[in-house]
Amino acid sequence: SRTDLVPRHGKDAPVTVIIGMDPHKRSATIEIIDPTGTALATGRYGTDNTGYTEMLTTAQRYPDRVWAIEGCDGIGRHIAHRLVHDGETVIDVPAKLSAQVRVSATGNGGRTDPVDAHSVALAALRSPDLRRVQADSELIALGMLADRRDELGRARTDTVNRGHRLLLELLPGGAKKFLTAMQARKLVATVRPRDPAGNLRRRLAVELISELEAIDR
Repeated sequence: SRTDLVPRHGKDAPVTVIIGMDPHKRSATIEIIDPTGTALATGRYGTDNTGYTEMLTTAQRYPDRVWAIEGCDGIGRHIAHRLVHDGETVIDVPAKLSAQVRVSATGNGGRTDPVDAHSVALAALRSPDLRRVQADSELIALGMLADRRDELGRARTDTVNRGHRLLLELLPGGAKKFLTAMQARKLVATVRPRDPAGNLRRRLAVELISELEAIDR
């Protein structure tokens, strides 16, 4: 990786650099650019303590810096909040925006981690009004609860759909579309299969109903 110091305008004025990041769960690829879009340094780092420290050390060679991270409400959230907690300035770059820049820069939208990091940095350079990430503990907690509720909603839908498929094989015509766990349990209680496959379907249906009851709670 290149780690050249940023050129300065005037005697003491530092140039603001943008650190574009393509984040993943276990790694992050960055590209540091100056206000003209010239790449100053690139690198791929682990997101464990060692890799994160190395990445931050590289960035700290540029005194006036802003981090631009794709997906701060998704895959990039863990590292974005980590940087904000350490006093860094982080802005969120929407995936659609960086994708537009990537297509413009490459001509075909081809993706690699370095290309993505470059596109994120350029997107931030060209869009000065992007949202700054705030590590407000109460908002983070609310966001976690909202995410958990969404996950439970998806899990409930999946469980109900699986139950409907089994009930369709256990009961002529199956069950009604909007089915509660109690209604499903009453239906299954009326079924008395006489073959191994039917008995297994009934047992699986009972297990799914128990899962549905747990999700509802």
